[in-house]
Amino acid sequence: MKSNKIFSNLGKSFWGIVKSVSQQIGYSKKGRVFVPNVEDLVKAFEDLNLDVNKIQRGEVNTDLCRNLISYFQYRAECLNNYVEPRLMNVERAKEEFNRLNKNFVGDCPLPMNKQKGDKKAHAYFTGIINMIISNNLHKMDCDFDPKKLTTVTKNGVPIRTLSRRVDGAFPSVVNPYAIWEIKEYYYTTTFGSRIADGVYETLLDGMELEELNSSEGIKIQHLFMIDSHTTWWLMGKSYLCRIIDMLHMGYIDEVLFGYEVVEKLPGILSNWQKDIK
Repeated sequence: MKSNKIFSNLGKSFWGIVKSVSQQIGYSKKGRVFVPNVEDLVKAFEDLNLDVNKIQRGEVNTDLCRNLISYFQYRAECLNNYVEPRLMNVERAKEEFNRLNKNFVGDCPLPMNKQKGDKKAHAYFTGIINMIISNNLHKMDCDFDPKKLTTVTKNGVPIRTLSRRVDGAFPSVVNPYAIWEIKEYYYTTTFGSRIADGVYETLLDGMELEELNSSEGIKIQHLFMIDSHTTWWLMGKSYLCRIIDMLHMGYIDEVLFGYEVVEKLPGILSNWQKDIK
């Protein structure tokens, strides 16, 4: 999923309001991401001791109010009707992994998960992604498991080194065209701080990449790929909302939710090859 251009240039103040209002009124009701109405926005501003006139003057809704309602409607529509059906459980991910692996002849790591006992198996989502990348890059270089920090150089010296290691880089972790982060959580039973930290780590990467682009004019594609219906949909809808927010703030170029890697990743890789050539 890419950002909707309608909401991609609304400024950081708008996103500060989105996050404050979402926190105040909540993200979901009755198992669905919900859309606040004007009265909800007014009450949220009142409860937060903010200027209600920014939302409504008399009985006239402001441009800010209309933009907020439109964005909340869009966010809910995306998550409820597009994202939720694409998030896989471990059985569906295993089935897709086995389908791809049956005839796979490429060269890429297929790592194991970190579970023990009966749950010990391949990291299905990561394996799916790696096989799709290997099948579609046609022997072009790719670092499937960088063990170094992402570095951008100019005139023989590093001008930026990101703060944390990423899960993959194309074609290399040094001066990459693209980097990505993978979060699969099929076996978790609670939405803990480790999962939340994964979202914030990706936000940090995005902020550093934004600064690099702003200061040096160097653009690196940034992908975030996540899966597990139970973890993200049943326990973490608020974080799905924040991921959609991050996408539209420009900190991620594309988010791929679950089965979307099968649907969209080959096309993304084709565009990368055209650009890098």
